Amino acid sequence: MRVCVAPGGSEKILITPPTYGMYAVCAQVNDLGVVRVPLELSGDKGEGGENGRFSIQLEKIKKAVTVDPSIKLIFLCSPGNPTGTLISLSSIRALLEFPAFKGIVVVDEAYIDFADDPKTQSASSLVKEYANICVMQTLSKSFGLAAIRLGIALAQPPLIQILTNTKAPYNISTPTAFLALSALSPASVSLMQSKARALVVSRAKLLQSLLELEDRTGLGIGESIGGNDANFVLVPILEKEPVGDKQRLPSSPRANKIYRALAEEHGVVVRFRGNEPGCTGCLRITIGTEEENEAVLKKLEEVMNII
Repeated sequence: MRVCVAPGGSEKILITPPTYGMYAVCAQVNDLGVVRVPLELSGDKGEGGENGRFSIQLEKIKKAVTVDPSIKLIFLCSPGNPTGTLISLSSIRALLEFPAFKGIVVVDEAYIDFADDPKTQSASSLVKEYANICVMQTLSKSFGLAAIRLGIALAQPPLIQILTNTKAPYNISTPTAFLALSALSPASVSLMQSKARALVVSRAKLLQSLLELEDRTGLGIGESIGGNDANFVLVPILEKEPVGDKQRLPSSPRANKIYRALAEEHGVVVRFRGNEPGCTGCLRITIGTEEENEAVLKKLEEVMNII
């Protein structure tokens, strides 16, 4: 942000809520303005794609950067957090080729390895073609190395050179570099990919188990509304009882109580995301081991029988 956007509030970044919260936090720390263009929030399910739920509203973003040329960075999270929805490469291309935007499109791909086909769905394939894109990846998620705090920026040489010139000296410690190089060896990458594929299978099983739990109990577990391309699923919690003859709706108060009870009474930590746009009543449930997934289902049923 400090490389591309001048502090003082005169220049801005653009984000697409619901999205990763640290973009706005970092903008505030760096005294930058924030423009918000929400994702597409309508739709029955979370298919994503060009126009589905949690896709970017391309025309609204184009209008925003046309009206306000002080927007210098566009942050796109793909797969999204908390949505788990991929942003199509065609939509990203459209922003990169939009003549009114003179800044950089930043694509945060922290969860890309959990997509169905990361090689064809990653925006890293666009780096050779466009000078105005920066793709960010990390060793924190699929590699399981969050403790070493190492991220990766993929961009064309001129932008990488600027980032290199302005980074803090000695910003990567020797232990971090050693662990990162070990993780990026061909054998380790192959192992990571194998584990990511196994997680994708577990994700499908958990989604099916949640549907079966609802069919069996009627406790109020809605169908996942995210794109399900990350290592978590986004599930709405419905009202305990319908109001009159109306269909039960997602309930943030109930979801928040369930979230707190799971954590405080059962040691099961999920994320409450009911305050995010388009995520009313939603819990974000991370995919764990088979035993952990079974524990979540068991404890969720126990808590929802009470709350």
